[in-house]
Amino acid sequence: MTSHPVPLPTPLPGSAPTLRVLFSPDEYEAIDAGALAGVTCVVFDVLRATSTMLEALANGATGIRPAREIAEALALKVNHPGALLAGERDGLRIRADRTGGVDFDLGNSPREFTRERVAGREIIMTTTNGTRALEACRGAKAVHIASFGNLSALAGHLASRTGADASGPLWLVCAGTLENASFEDALGAGALVDRLVTRQDGMRAWSLDDSAQIAREVYRAHRHRLVEAAALARNGRRLLAQPELAGDVPVCLEEDRNPRVVRRDADGVLRPVA
Repeated sequence: MTSHPVPLPTPLPGSAPTLRVLFSPDEYEAIDAGALAGVTCVVFDVLRATSTMLEALANGATGIRPAREIAEALALKVNHPGALLAGERDGLRIRADRTGGVDFDLGNSPREFTRERVAGREIIMTTTNGTRALEACRGAKAVHIASFGNLSALAGHLASRTGADASGPLWLVCAGTLENASFEDALGAGALVDRLVTRQDGMRAWSLDDSAQIAREVYRAHRHRLVEAAALARNGRRLLAQPELAGDVPVCLEEDRNPRVVRRDADGVLRPVA
């Protein structure tokens, strides 16, 4: 199947910037790199990559260096020997049988990334979909990560941007599950849309694409029972069915657990915004 580049919406002069949601890998991997130059992207992988990244940074990790593939992560480790290796395939920590002999230090459970394990350390991380979505956004003007843990902080940051940093569309990129859209990422994106359009300070106006309207309505329908809503998601059901992983779900869906804004710096590392 031939993919077609996702076009950049052309706003009318003086109009509010467009807010849209990309729901699946088919959408974000079809992005025309040239169209991203003026776009701010926010990547969601609620279960679990972006939730885990936020937990790691909250517990003192100095930065997250995302890698799309296992081989890329191993190569980065050679150049950054003090970093911890983290990530998953099929939901499980990457082990020596996938790497040719190296067990990763950590998997993709936010509960693993305690202060005792990660404080003062950089982390090289590769996951099935989360780091893939980050790679697709590489050409954007700015790239943030989001989950339920930092929604209010990120909404405040995005709403208060001024000058050149405030111009251009905002795309919320849902990492998805394998090749499909994911219910939990749509919930997260919808929650951010809801916070952006209901802020009372009047600092920011948005022109909502239909995709943003859809995501917002999904969130508003489930906002009072988010953990229960996770059971509607393919990935949520998989995690909840495994006793050793089920505890990740409420952690990933706890709103404003990690109230910090995280942006990818020029060197490709995800760090909290000062």
